[in-house]
Amino acid sequence: MEIKKGSKGFYIGDSEDSPLAEITFIPQDDNKIIVDRTYVSDELSGRGVGKILLKELIEWARKENKKIIPQCSFVKVQMEKNEDYHDMLA
Repeated sequence: MEIKKGSKGFYIGDSEDSPLAEITFIPQDDNKIIVDRTYVSDELSGRGVGKILLKELIEWARKENKKIIPQCSFVKVQMEKNEDYHDMLA
């Protein structure tokens, strides 16, 4: 399963316009992003794909020195549950 970086987040599939799964964000300022959506198609459901996409996003955000404002309820719950992600909360 290849995760690709798109213009508005990370996705799995042939195209950012019609992904099989994606996690999207909106730049807030120089050091923050709002994660607004996580989507996983029925085809990939139940495989932990949302968590894999979140991990990829957090690794990217760490490298870019960006904090995360979790607007998406899935991301908010996952970041609160996982202590490794607490330092990334804006």
